[in-house]
Amino acid sequence: MNAIVAALRSLAFYVLFYSGSALLVVASVVAVAARPRWLRAVVAKWGDWHLWCVRNVLGITVVLDGALPDGPVLIAIKHESYFEAIDTPRLLAFPAVFAKQELFRIPGWGYSAIVYGLVPVARDQGARALRSMIASAKERVAAGRPLVIFPEGTRVPHGSRPPLQAGFAGLYKLLGLPVVPIAVDSGPTYHRVIKRPGRITYKVGETIPAGLPREEIEARVHAAINALNPASPDPGTLHP
Repeated sequence: MNAIVAALRSLAFYVLFYSGSALLVVASVVAVAARPRWLRAVVAKWGDWHLWCVRNVLGITVVLDGALPDGPVLIAIKHESYFEAIDTPRLLAFPAVFAKQELFRIPGWGYSAIVYGLVPVARDQGARALRSMIASAKERVAAGRPLVIFPEGTRVPHGSRPPLQAGFAGLYKLLGLPVVPIAVDSGPTYHRVIKRPGRITYKVGETIPAGLPREEIEARVHAAINALNPASPDPGTLHP
């Protein structure tokens, strides 16, 4: 019976959330064409709509453990499901998220994402692409916005602790920003096709200063974003 209820809840979630999302994508395109400053409100509404569906349709409670940072910092978040990727614009104040360049090719959404200020990540495209990415990131920092990165690079199952992507330490060095690590345990409830009721917790770690050696920053961030995971260092991953 519980499995049937979970399946029905998940079906209702997909219908409601993605129908609403389609309307909000249209609204974002209209906002960009009319008054770009309205786009921020549309994106915030998308995050609020997603959270409403998560709480009221899926029966998932979202808990924040710790104080979120304010201003330009590099925020490193554990990535176990699409939940935290969708929730980030609601959770943080006008964040600039490092996102795969492929996502910017989505009709409507991609252009709105550029206007909103997401930072395209062009993997394996050389030094020129890296310079462009850093320049875009520094523009967001100059505007007082937090930068958000998923340092493991892709979604991973709850309990797995893959090493951070090689580019994280370089980005940390080039930007010269303190890092705020955030652990999240969305995997057990949200990453499946049939989602489960329960709780998702964000655990905000201690701010890590800029300028640390590569080994230290990687070790501290890796430990902090895995604070809600079991101790087993299972290296498996979920592909996006």
